[in-house]
Amino acid sequence: MEVRTRTRKWWGSVAAATGIAAVMGGAVLIPNSQLAKVTCTPGYSGYSGYNSFGCPPITASQQGYWEAASDGGVFTFGSATYYGSAAALPLNKPVVGMAATPDNQGYWLVASDGGVFRYGSAGFFGSTGGMTLNKPVVGIAPTPSGQGYWLVASDGGVFRFGDAGFYGSTGGMTLNKPVVGIAATPSGKGYWLVASDGGIFRFGDAGFFGSAAVLPLNKPVVAMATTPDGGGYLLAASDGGIFRFGDAPWYGSDASLPLTKPIVGMAMTADAGGYWLVGGDGGIFTHGDAGYNGGMGGMKLNQPIVGMAGLG
Repeated sequence: MEVRTRTRKWWGSVAAATGIAAVMGGAVLIPNSQLAKVTCTPGYSGYSGYNSFGCPPITASQQGYWEAASDGGVFTFGSATYYGSAAALPLNKPVVGMAATPDNQGYWLVASDGGVFRYGSAGFFGSTGGMTLNKPVVGIAPTPSGQGYWLVASDGGVFRFGDAGFYGSTGGMTLNKPVVGIAATPSGKGYWLVASDGGIFRFGDAGFFGSAAVLPLNKPVVAMATTPDGGGYLLAASDGGIFRFGDAPWYGSDASLPLTKPIVGMAMTADAGGYWLVGGDGGIFTHGDAGYNGGMGGMKLNQPIVGMAGLG
C-alpha cells in the first residue's frame, strides 16, 4: 500500500526571522519547526472519517494560502507563512504564477520571461530568464521532492530544471487556444497542460480523464488543480465555473455570482475536500472544506493578483 504524507502547519504564521511561538488574538502561532502531518493513505476511504482519497478531515484552522500579484507582491493568509516577495525588485517582466514547496516552507514566483524567484525553502534550479522564448511563460509546477520544477509557455513549450524530467510538450503543435497552466502527477513522472479552451494535454504517466474543449464555455479556463492520487483534475474558468474530470470532486462554483474581477487561480485543500478560487482583486471564494482565512479583495493593490497556492 502506498502511503503519501502531506505536511500541514497548524493555525498561524510566524515571521521567519524569529521562529518563536507567540499568541495573537487568542490563537497560538506555531513556529515552522512544529508541523502537523496529514497522511493520505489509499484504501482508508470511509475509515474514521477519511475521505475517498484516504485523507483524514482537516479544519479551516489547519489551512492557509498565498496570493501573488503581477509585481511580485505576496500576501499570506491562515497558516501560510510569509517568506519574502519580489515587489521591491525591478522586474523585467510581470509575475504570472506561483507554486508552494512540498514542505510548505517556501514558494516560487515565475515571471512571463521565465525568471524564477525563490523564497523560504524553495531552491533555485534555473530559469529561462536569459533565453529568447517563442511565447511567454504562463505557469510553474514543482516536482514532488521540491528539488526541481517545470515552466510552461503559452505555446505549450515545457522547460525542466533540477530533478524535473522532460516528458514532452506541445511546443511544436498548432493549438486552438493558448496553454494557461501546468500540473505535475504525484509521482513526478508526468504532467498535464491545460489550454484556455479547456483542452488537456497529458505527458508521461499523466492520465487523460476528459477535457472541456468540446464544451461551449462562457469564459476561458484559467487554472487547474489535481487530486492527491492523480486520478482526476478540476478546471476553473475566469467566471468561476468549475469542471471536474476523473475522481475530482465537485463542491460548487461561482459562475452565477457577479464577480468584481475575473478568477485567475485556484488551489485544492490538502485532503482534496475542497478548493479555493481567487479573483484578480484578491477576493477568495471557498468551496467544500476550504476555509476562508482572508483575502485581498476590497484592499488597494499596486498590481492585480495573478495566482495563488495553498498549503499542501
